[in-house]
Amino acid sequence: MDEVEHDVTKARQKKTKVGSVRINPDGTQEKREIPLAQSEAFLTDLLEKVCERMNDYKLEEDPVTQEKTFKRFAPRRGDEIYKEFKKFFFYSDAYRPLKFACETIIEEYEDEIFSLIAQEANHLADKLCSEKSGLCDTSAHHPEVEE
Repeated sequence: MDEVEHDVTKARQKKTKVGSVRINPDGTQEKREIPLAQSEAFLTDLLEKVCERMNDYKLEEDPVTQEKTFKRFAPRRGDEIYKEFKKFFFYSDAYRPLKFACETIIEEYEDEIFSLIAQEANHLADKLCSEKSGLCDTSAHHPEVEE
């Protein structure tokens, strides 16, 4: 979801609008514009490609808590170091479970993701995780919440 949020934020910053023309029953034309970041074509393309970036992450273990998390190690396209970094190609089977999980979540929660983006929600990962899918234990992220 961090990858999705990054791309949506970049699209919102461009303030580009896309539109379509609808012909009303009376023959008049109505032009409708929506922000690029909320267009179905943009979001569909984004969700189809986002899981390919999972090889930009690696599994790390916190030395104190022993908790394992995936963290991005590769720079993003547009970062200054990206041109140098892309000269090297990193590929590992280690990211395959993350890619599979990404594809599964995108497939199962596509409508919820579209809805969150349409609402211009921030913290997409947290909202999808706790509010829309129930995939996460929210008490771990918010210790003040008691079960």
